[in-house]
Parts: sequence; C-alpha cells; structure tokens
Amino acid sequence: MAASVLLRTSACWANRFVFRSSWGHSCRRFSSGWRKIQAASLTTATRLRPVHVLVGTGGGYVGYWQYGKYKDRELERQGIEVPPHVANEMEVALYKSIPTRLLSRAWGRLNQVELPMWLRKPVYSLYIWTFGVNMKEAAVEDLQHYRNLSEFFRRKLKPQARPVCNSHCVISPSDGKILHFGRVKNCEVEQVKGVTYSLETFLGPQTWTDISKGEDDAGSFQDLLVTKDGNQLFHCIIYLAPGDYHCFHSPTDWRVAHRRHFPGSLMSVNPGVARWIKELFCHNERVVLSGEWVHGFFSLTAVGATNVGSIRIYFDRDLRTNSPRYCKGSYNDFSYISSTNKEGVCMRKGEHLGEFNLGSTIVLVFEAPKDFTFNLKAGQKIRFGEALGTM
Repeated sequence: MAASVLLRTSACWANRFVFRSSWGHSCRRFSSGWRKIQAASLTTATRLRPVHVLVGTGGGYVGYWQYGKYKDRELERQGIEVPPHVANEMEVALYKSIPTRLLSRAWGRLNQVELPMWLRKPVYSLYIWTFGVNMKEAAVEDLQHYRNLSEFFRRKLKPQARPVCNSHCVISPSDGKILHFGRVKNCEVEQVKGVTYSLETFLGPQTWTDISKGEDDAGSFQDLLVTKDGNQLFHCIIYLAPGDYHCFHSPTDWRVAHRRHFPGSLMSVNPGVARWIKELFCHNERVVLSGEWVHGFFSLTAVGATNVGSIRIYFDRDLRTNSPRYCKGSYNDFSYISSTNKEGVCMRKGEHLGEFNLGSTIVLVFEAPKDFTFNLKAGQKIRFGEALGTM
C-alpha cells in the first residue's frame, strides 16, 4: 500500500517536472523569437531613412506623372485635344518649398569658377551637344576663350548673325520659342493655351504714371494701361531654352520710364511647367520695364527661372536680383525719370538691353491700334531681330 502511494507520488512529480521543463523551453523559444522580431524591426527602422521614403515616394509620383503624359501624347496623336492638367495649391506650395533661390545662387557662384584650359573644351562641348548650341554664330568660336560657364552662357553673336528687321515696328527681343500671343482679354493673359494669369498681379498696381481718367471712367486695370482711344492691349511670350542666345534686346523704339522688381520663387518656366502651374510667371522673380512707344503703353518683363536668378539690365547698375535682402511677395520700384532726366532711358530697336545667366522668358505687353496683327504661330522658333507683327 505504502509502496503504491509512493509510486504514484513519484509519477506525479515526474509529470510536473516534464511539464515545467517543456513550458520553460517553449517560453524561452517564444522570447528568443520575439527578440529576433524586435531586432529585425529595429534594423529595418534604422535602415529606412527619410531619404529613402522621399526617393521612393518621389519616384512613384514621377512614374505616375510620366504615365499620364504618355496617355496625353497618345490622345494628341489621335487628334483629340487634351485639356491642360493644372496643379492644385498643395502641389504648387510643395514646389515652392524647394529652395530654388538658394540653389540658383550656388549655381551662379559655380558659374564664376574659372575652368582650367584642358577642361574647357570637354565641358563646353558637352553643353553644346546636349542643347544644340550653334557656335558658328558666336563672335568667338574658340571654346578655350571662355574662362568660365558664365562667360560661355553670355557669349555675344557675330554682327551679321541676327539682322534687325527695319520694315516692322516690333521685333523679337531674343531667340526662343513662342509660347503664346494675342490680345489681352478681361485682364487675363494666357501663358500657354488654356492656362492664364492675372495681368494686374503680373505687372503690379499702376503707379508709375499719372492717371488722367476720372473715377467714373477708371474701369479695369487693363483700361488704365490703354492711353489712346481705339487701341487695345497685346501680349507675346517668348521662352528662352538653355541652348538659346541668352541676351535680349530692345524690341522697338521706346522710352523706358520705370522699373519694378518682384522678388519671388525661381521655378522652371519650360513649356511643360507653364502648362502645369497657373500664374507661373506671377510666382517667379521678374523685372518689369515699363514706358511708352509711339502707340502708347509698352512693357518688357524678364522672368527668372531655376538657375536663372541673375537678371541683368545693362543701363541699370543698381538692380540686384535673387538677393537675400528682398522678401518674397513684395516689390520695389525705381523711376528712371528725375529732375535732370525728364525722358527716362531711350532705347532704339535692336539695341542691347540685358541678359540672363542661362535661359528664361520674356513677356511683352503693349498697347497698339486694333489693326495690329501677329505674324506668328504658337510653338514656333524665333530669332532676335525677326518681326513679331504688322499694322
């Protein structure tokens, strides 16, 4: 009897020992596996940095955007008109958050670095091949003559390379591509077909001349710019690609009375971005030169772009663009008319006016008789000195 009880007790303790051993082994295996999972997740979190997330997200967005562009091209080949896809406010704000002004200043300093003689020809040849530059038109064809990229970008042309048309009153101020042209309607200007910007936002308030119209006849901002009865406002937008001649000239005989400088963003102004961002030219830094020609109001605006923060006007040494001391959203005025100079700056048609550092956009807004017509097509290439239109 005692022996059986002792045997049962021993078996019970043995079973308990086996259960506890197996339970402890299972717990240790579970704990070891959990530690491995924690270590793996920690390693993944350490390796998955914000840069990787940004690159992955950006790559996916670019791929999606390119697929959309591919579908649009297919529709255009079929003869179907595709409406422009305009960016929303969040996309514009995200683009403007990129420090393009800082990057453009860094690019400008890089352009000033003098290149060694042995490096000049390979660097400039690569640029010529990439953007299709015609060096046969350059005043100096020897690539080793240009000490840095800035000098190469601002190269002069041979005098006979761009004959100025004398039979028309308005000529193209630069080489480039015609983005859009026509009459200004309802104070809105088309930067490309279907995408507009406000004329008043672009030029700023009309304060550079005395307004002779009464309050009852003031009308719209567009009406304030028209100084002669029977005239209308016209506009023309010329895009300068990186491979184009980067200087711009006076498009007509006129008198420059006022300069207005808008510090702003430096987003790209290529035609694709112009179709995407509404009022692109109003966001970007720009220099508005306004005055008069024989038919009334005339203005030329040089619009900055990415890596083109430097806009130079030859007769205005006080102008400083892409400078940190200016605040975005503001503007500053300067009058060329003074007590000793009642006329301002008189410019002759074809005369050198200014230059960009790389490539950008010129916008002409001017008053002319109703019978003025453009001899242009949207998207066509044009060269400095060629006629824009006729009366």
